[in-house]
Amino acid sequence: MSPVRRVDPPTDSRLAPSYAGANLADAFAIALSDNAPDDAMALARATLADPPWWFRALLAIRDAAVKPLGLKTSAAMRHHLDEIGVEHVDIFRVLSSTRDEAIFGEQDQHLDFKLSILIRRVDGPSAGSTRREAIATTVVNCHNRLGRFYLALILPGHVLVVRSHLKAAAKRFGRPAADSGA
Repeated sequence: MSPVRRVDPPTDSRLAPSYAGANLADAFAIALSDNAPDDAMALARATLADPPWWFRALLAIRDAAVKPLGLKTSAAMRHHLDEIGVEHVDIFRVLSSTRDEAIFGEQDQHLDFKLSILIRRVDGPSAGSTRREAIATTVVNCHNRLGRFYLALILPGHVLVVRSHLKAAAKRFGRPAADSGA
């Protein structure tokens, strides 16, 4: 059984007001072990900074497909973020960060994309439970046909990519399945 499970987008995320009317709003969670980072940005860096080779290959395919449409390639995104001195993790621009939630995103004329990595306590068998979970929430709002086309193009791979990143995080920071309580 996979340590990654689909969940409702969390109402305690700062992205919650943007769920209504979004073209995409989904969320996936993993149970965290006691030694997992207690800081959302640290967990996000560990989860996003070193993607698997096949994700890089998918990005190369994506880049080849979107370049003729005038959309930024991943290399152009990284270069631009470095050039303007904006904090980022790989291709993801940091929009805000608190101890419990790191929000990444990008806005352009075609669509707005936001990703939240939220760490929250979960109710356990005893009061004052220290069980935690990490939830990756994606919200996309399209502005035009090209944005909707792009979303349709990447959507089949989106779930695979999110689940894969969280599965890798679960191997490193996850609570053993027998002890997950979820």
